[in-house]
Amino acid sequence: MGKVIAIANQKGGVGKTTTCINLGASLASFDYSVLIVDFDPQGNASTGLGIDIRDENMLGIYECLAGKCKPQEAIHQYEEIDKLHIIPSNIDLVGLELELANDLDNRSLYLKNIIDKVRDSYDFVLIDCTPSLGVLTTNALTAADSVLLAIQCEYFALEGLAQLLNTIREVQENFNPTLSIEGFLITMYDVRLRLSNQVVEEVHNHFEDMLFETIIQRNVKLAEAPSFGKPVITYDATSVGAKNYLNLAQELLRRNKLPETKQ
Repeated sequence: MGKVIAIANQKGGVGKTTTCINLGASLASFDYSVLIVDFDPQGNASTGLGIDIRDENMLGIYECLAGKCKPQEAIHQYEEIDKLHIIPSNIDLVGLELELANDLDNRSLYLKNIIDKVRDSYDFVLIDCTPSLGVLTTNALTAADSVLLAIQCEYFALEGLAQLLNTIREVQENFNPTLSIEGFLITMYDVRLRLSNQVVEEVHNHFEDMLFETIIQRNVKLAEAPSFGKPVITYDATSVGAKNYLNLAQELLRRNKLPETKQ
């Protein structure tokens, strides 16, 4: 049974989607089978893997949740990495969010019911969460085994984090008692800035045992790769961004007591 990890933060622009794409690609490069579930109506994880989300015939997570197709029918393979797959998303998910809000009894279980049908086929399922704390994020946390929190090296890095942690606790209490925190990941680190080092120190002081040793640095190639529909390891495998995410994948595997390359 694959491990389901939600990548979350209610703030936008903190590196959630970048992490979802590139951690998934890195794990797949170590021969682990990975399914990315794009659960953000913006569909950035989908376009970041070369999918045209404007295609009216595209099957994605909205169609799965709306009962228009089976999840297996909505899975797309990333052509350059055999073991990297994605269920895409698009703006239609906004409409479904409104519909879910009215289903008081089951609204937090929709995504879990979809993922449970495919998780046995993968080693890892990574959920790219929407930048909010609404019903979509609650669905993602209910479906997940753990949550990875992306924190950017900015002045207000920890602002709102208490609210997110409260949401995690509420999900644990009401829907998913086994949900754990996979770790806190520092993103957008700039070695030249004193502020970056201050943020790392502050996060370390608050969440020492849960902080990933790997830090994701600001990197031009990492920023460019999504515009070509590629993870950074297929765009420029020698870049700092590629090395950072390969290191993160290795650290995640170690934390889960798994070999660096799947046997």
